[in-house]
Amino acid sequence: MKLSAVRSLILASLLMPTLMAAQTANTAIPTQHNEATVAQLQAEMASGQLTSEQLTNEYIARIVALDQNGPGVNAVIELNPDALAMARNADALRRRGTVLGPLHGIPVLLKDNIDTGDKMQTSAGSFALVGTPAQRDSTVAANLRAGGAVILGKTNLSEWANFRSFESISGWSGRGGQTHNPYGIDRNPCGSSSGSGAAASANFATVSLGSETDGSIVCPGNANGVVGLKPTVGLTSRAGVVPISHTQDTVGPHGRTVADAAAALSVIQSRTFDGRDPATGDVPLGW
Repeated sequence: MKLSAVRSLILASLLMPTLMAAQTANTAIPTQHNEATVAQLQAEMASGQLTSEQLTNEYIARIVALDQNGPGVNAVIELNPDALAMARNADALRRRGTVLGPLHGIPVLLKDNIDTGDKMQTSAGSFALVGTPAQRDSTVAANLRAGGAVILGKTNLSEWANFRSFESISGWSGRGGQTHNPYGIDRNPCGSSSGSGAAASANFATVSLGSETDGSIVCPGNANGVVGLKPTVGLTSRAGVVPISHTQDTVGPHGRTVADAAAALSVIQSRTFDGRDPATGDVPLGW
């Protein structure tokens, strides 16, 4: 059985209740919040027109229909089985008058080299790291949780962030296969954060996180028609991120607008020194 088929079966088994409900209500692929900005989604949730749970279900339905099936963008390597629980918790907090930040209730996808201390793997696209989930969150994942965001899943990447061969292919990993460009399914999505850029472009999440050593955020942003923001090294912590270069690596967002990328950066940045990443002590923090 092909790897893509195995992944589809796993995703379907995890999300069967959601999929059955979606099929009962509407067989169409959700499009009502395509291209919606963080600000627009927050306004809808604040007014009661939308819940985080509804939005998360929409993105899951799109991923199953268009990423794992249909054109096969193949940007998402794994969905978080706790995503809907996180969304419900965000909704419950909002009903009590608590909003934790600009990404409260907003679904976010993370590149598969960023640790999440949950049921998901952090493999850098390699089977060598599959089997034992991370014991704790990366700092950026912890900041997302503290900000009320919904960690929707992990995105595919160039295996080991393209640090495996002089002949490696952008967007391919042994675990995830080949990610494709949503604008041209036979086109290269570019960069090691290819899944992050393609997922944001295809409306599989509101924003996504990638990492860059040299071009791995900005190149997928360019190729997939989204905003790729590479922060100053040390502004976002690399603690809990599979490394390449301690002097160049940085974690940053892909979003469909500059404002969305800025909103994501405002949540994931380290405002104080992070003892797990000395680089955070070398930049002006707390701006």
